[in-house]
Parts: sequence; structure tokens; C-alpha cells
Amino acid sequence: MVIASSPPQWMQQDGPALSELMTALPVATLVVRPDNSIAEANMRAEILLNMGRAAIVGSDISRTVRMGTGAPFDIWHGNKPIAAYDVKIHAGRTAEMEVDLLIAPIVDHEGWRIVSIHSQSQARKIGHHATSGGARSAMGAAAILAHEIKNPLSGIRGAAQLIESGNEGRDSALTQLICNEVDRIAALIDRMQDFTSDRLLECRRGNIYPLLDRATQIARAGFAEKIEIIKQYDPSLPFAQINDDVLVQIMLNLLKNAAEALEHVDRPWIRVETAFRHGVSVVVEGGKGSAALPIEILVVDNGPGVPDHILDHLFNPFVTSKRDGQGLGLALVDKLVRDMNGIVQYSRNREAGESTFRILLPMGTT
Repeated sequence: MVIASSPPQWMQQDGPALSELMTALPVATLVVRPDNSIAEANMRAEILLNMGRAAIVGSDISRTVRMGTGAPFDIWHGNKPIAAYDVKIHAGRTAEMEVDLLIAPIVDHEGWRIVSIHSQSQARKIGHHATSGGARSAMGAAAILAHEIKNPLSGIRGAAQLIESGNEGRDSALTQLICNEVDRIAALIDRMQDFTSDRLLECRRGNIYPLLDRATQIARAGFAEKIEIIKQYDPSLPFAQINDDVLVQIMLNLLKNAAEALEHVDRPWIRVETAFRHGVSVVVEGGKGSAALPIEILVVDNGPGVPDHILDHLFNPFVTSKRDGQGLGLALVDKLVRDMNGIVQYSRNREAGESTFRILLPMGTT
């Protein structure tokens, strides 16, 4: 026998009923009891599961939403928040599909959970999807192409230098232009090659604060010299599982991105924050359960924010709102954070006038 807990105080007052709230939710949502039976389902859930509400309510969540190939089979047990991205499920009477599952415990109601099922993967928005075979093939092709392009570029540069020396510097402006353009293309290819590596990144247990300080020091001495950089660190933060050089590179990219966004702001500032976040976790590939990501790093600025039309593709290569931008900085941040088994997100607080890039990393183990 299941005894339902009393509803929260705000629901006992004059306001929307639970059924009205559930109907208004834009994603498939289920309310699950401590015994794993489904207590409530909205219309979006009926459509996604291809089942009527009467058939859903009262059924066991593990039988109604069945985990597919490679999914973590213990996802329905426990009382911790879980974000499972790109998992395969058999939902109701539908064929296997790939979704995101977000499970959130209901505060002060032991064992009760809210389950939201996103049929269109949100993992692509936060950059936490695994590399597929097709992507690996594309990466390999890109590596070969980059190598083949750089060979003739070095020849062109050498020829331009020979022309300049043979003409005793008479065409130095033109030859220098050739050399500069060759160097620019070569630098772009070097940056593109950062995306072609699919090898496992070596991470170790380490202190993030010297690395954050190194990145902010470099920023203050160069591209952010006219910008106030504020540090708000949690002194009790434990070690993270990181690669030192990669974390510095990530921070430099985010700080440079923020500095460029503040070009026309009267009193520009960038705030670097750290915190320990309980209960944030992601599903480990191969059905190995969930991994906690409690180490939070925020890079906040008071710039205008990311334009709405590129939000959904913010971490994709060549997506940028800057006139002279290449759209590679944030895409590289996305890849490098994922290589450290973390996630990166963007949010905008319009009331406060703040833009935030949020990095979540695993706690140090070895």
C-alpha cells in the first residue's frame, strides 16, 4: 500500500492544480512514487509513450520506460538526480528511440521523483554526446586533409621568400602579404586539427586554483587588460579529475570569448566563480551507472549575451556572432571539457544582465 505525502503548501492555496501544471509542461513528464509506480503523466507523455493516461498511471516505470541497448539498467533505483543523455529506451508501445532522461527527486517527499523525457536530445546543446563512427570517419578525413594542405602551404611560403630575396626586397609588401596569409591559414588548420584527435585524454587528481589563476593572469596581461576580473572561489573545493594544460586552455578560450563580448560595454567585468554542487551527475557510457560532476567553474560577464538565433548551435564549429570570428573557440571548449568527462553549458540572466558559461567536472580520484 502506498501512502501519498501531503502536497506542498503552495499547492494547497489558490493556484493551478497539479493536473493543470502537468498539462502545461512542454516535455513528456511523469511523477513516480517511491515504489516505482507512476502516479501522474501529462499529455506529452501519452503521445511519446503511445499510451493513454489510464494505462500509464499505476504502471511500473521500469516496465513502461524500458532501457535499451547499452543503457544503465539501475537508473530507476536510488534517490539522486540523474541526467542521462543519448540513452536508448523502449517507451510504451513505441519502437526503440534515443532520448535524454532527467530524473529529479521531489524535495521533502522521500522516494518521489519527476521524470522528464526529451525525445530531441538536449545533449547536443550542452555538448555531452559521444563521438559516433561517422564522426570518427570525418575526423580522420579532416586530419588527412589538414596534413595535405599544410605541405603546399610551406612550399608557397618558401617560394615567396625566395622571390623577395631575388628581387632585393622590391616586392617585399606583396611577398609579405603572401607569407602572412599562408601563416594565417596554417594557424587555422592547426586549430582545426585539435578536433581531429579521438585519443583518450590523460587526467589526474589536481587542484584547479593554480590553473585558474594562471589563466586569469595571462588574460589580465593581454586581451583582458582593460577589464576587471573578479575571483569568487570556494575555499573548501576538493580536487578535480583534470588535465592541467587542457583546463588552462579551456579557461583562456572562455575568458577571451567574454572579453570580446565586452568590447562595447562601459564598465566591463568578468567574474570567475567556483562551487561544489551536490547531486549533479551524468550517465557513464556502456551502462556503467552514473558519475557525479560536483566541481563547478563559472565564467560570468556583463556583456550583451549570445544572440538567440545561434543558441541551439553555440558549441558547433564555425558558429559565431562576431564579424571576424572563426567559430572555433567554443567548439574546442566543448570538445576539451567532454574529453575530461565533464559538461559545459551556457545561460543568460537578462534581469541581472549576465552571461554565464558553466563547467561541471568530476571530483579527483587518482
